[in-house]
Amino acid sequence: MSTPAADPIDDPLARERSHLASSRSALRAMREDVQSLDIKDVTANWVNAEILARQIGDRIKALADLSDTPLFFGRLTYLHAPGAEQAEGAAGEQFYIGRRHVHDGDGDPMVIDWRAPVSQPFYRASKKDPLDVSLRRRFGYTGGELTAYEDEHLMDPAEAAATSKLLQQEIERPRVGPMRDIVATIQPEQDEIVRSGLGGTVCVQGGPGTGKTAVGLHRVAYLLYAHRERLARTGTLVIGPNKSFLHYIEQVLPALGELAVRQGTVDDLVAHVEVRGTDEAPAAVIKGDARMAEVLRKAIYSHVTLPTEPVMVVRGSRRWRVPAYELETIVRELLDRDIRYGAAREALPQRIAHAVLVQMERSGEAPDDRVQDAVARNAAVKAAVKAVWPPVEPAKLVLRLLSDADFLAAHADGILDEDEQKTILWSKPVRSVKAAKWSAPDAVLIDEATDLVQRTHSLGHVVLDEAQDLSPMQYRAVGRRCTTGSATVLGDLAQGTTPWATRSWDEALAHLGKSDGVIEELTAGFRVPTDVITYASRLLPHIAPGLTPVASVRENPGFFDLRSVAGTAEVVAACEELLGNEGSTGLIAADARIPALAEALTAAGIGYIDPGEETTVDTRLTLVPASLAKGLEYDYVVLDEPQAVVDGEPDERTGLRRLYVALTRAVSGLIVTHTAPLPSQLA
Repeated sequence: MSTPAADPIDDPLARERSHLASSRSALRAMREDVQSLDIKDVTANWVNAEILARQIGDRIKALADLSDTPLFFGRLTYLHAPGAEQAEGAAGEQFYIGRRHVHDGDGDPMVIDWRAPVSQPFYRASKKDPLDVSLRRRFGYTGGELTAYEDEHLMDPAEAAATSKLLQQEIERPRVGPMRDIVATIQPEQDEIVRSGLGGTVCVQGGPGTGKTAVGLHRVAYLLYAHRERLARTGTLVIGPNKSFLHYIEQVLPALGELAVRQGTVDDLVAHVEVRGTDEAPAAVIKGDARMAEVLRKAIYSHVTLPTEPVMVVRGSRRWRVPAYELETIVRELLDRDIRYGAAREALPQRIAHAVLVQMERSGEAPDDRVQDAVARNAAVKAAVKAVWPPVEPAKLVLRLLSDADFLAAHADGILDEDEQKTILWSKPVRSVKAAKWSAPDAVLIDEATDLVQRTHSLGHVVLDEAQDLSPMQYRAVGRRCTTGSATVLGDLAQGTTPWATRSWDEALAHLGKSDGVIEELTAGFRVPTDVITYASRLLPHIAPGLTPVASVRENPGFFDLRSVAGTAEVVAACEELLGNEGSTGLIAADARIPALAEALTAAGIGYIDPGEETTVDTRLTLVPASLAKGLEYDYVVLDEPQAVVDGEPDERTGLRRLYVALTRAVSGLIVTHTAPLPSQLA
């Protein structure tokens, strides 16, 4: 690592700071150019004007210069040997690698987008394969100010093998506020996932601190760069486990200049009805079982009845008769095509009308498409369609299945046994869709039924994070949103904390409709300290046998301490101790213990926030119920009463998985406080 030289003229750091200042000026000029655009004379109508104005507004936002975010974080110097194959850079060319492209007034690049092909060697080049790079320079920042640089001469094996100090510092840098991007620290194995093609689905199994969430978000940013026009048409979506998690990650993509990505939860996707109720675990497990899809399909198509009467169509003085056997053939053909219920119902009157037109042509008439449409709208045809293929309202169908034992039995026969049917039946009948206290699993069933009636709109790419907690029916709901697109699935089987948690990624991909997806595993831990992850990994044989433990690659082992305490006062004292460090602190506890801890913190005069709220310089402590800890990270963590975390779940395995999650939220240090004995699995 270098420091400022005595002579400013020969000071490399001063030259790099000058380039940073020039780049920021160029970015401001780019933004001002967009702001100065006059579109009054280039839009044909107000609709085009609105669309163009919105696009310009998005471009202005994307060109915002975030003062505390480095504009570039690295530099590549390419080497060209005469007669040898060279990379995209010409001999001796230098490229500054940053979050977005910046060019000067002549259009020459001052900063290259990290997603551009010429930037890839910044992440992939090594002493074994330098990729025509002679020097890789990393920059260190304090706030937005460039304070240091570090060079790797990739042609020098001794230097190339050295560990980057700046890289380690960036990985271990304390955080306050939402999740940061990892664009400056992406590792080769992560880069391979980030830059994988749009056409294929990728499933990333990654333990705590392996960067799987950040990899997924950077993959979205890369795909938007490489396939912008296509994804602008088809759309992208990031799905997280809860609102707190989404709030935590929401600044990553804007920091990379990407604003057109929707975010939501699975519950948001299936919000056809208001969720006001909850299910006991046994009922939720059955409702989330993939077998329910077949129950719903049978229930929906049970509404179709084969015709027994002919249809008589009167046009002027002529009558045209379609016999029952011909109508039956039409209905059976539609059923055999296995198209959606609603699409088949829309096709049926046209098919009947076509049969009438055939008779008209045989009699010497020459009907056209307008005549066919008129016949399809004929009252007799409409009446026949209503009798044979009546409309189905998905919510009403699910309401009947869950409240009518005979209707459920008729369509679950051979799929669910009697006990399973009794488990999901409501104890009291409900009169209407609005009066029902729908649960979250019920809403997923309604979404499945809705798709059976009418096809769900498909997006170009979907990122599904914390996927291990989804039920098979929830996977199906997500899969419907990317039937013609691809997906990035992120999760950790060891962190599955629902009774229906995923058992294998192959099974999950099958439910998602992406059986050909590629499964990648990240095992290098960049965020969780060595001592902490080693302690937490004691639980792995009990919660996910056979899963590869995370191996921390951090040089700093972190701070870890087990403390037997007498009460909440000592828990509060541990929080005060950790707040003496720079960065954020999380107090994680079983949900039932949160009120008592909140009272103790207030009595001690310690301010705190809830998960999802942004920490500030004055309030750096977050009080976290264990049920909301997944996906969140803090520089320091106090974990209160591990056994209470385990006892707060319906079964021991789920409780131990919840504890594993809570143990692995710390980036720099962890204090575990307990009055009751620790779970035996940690011994």
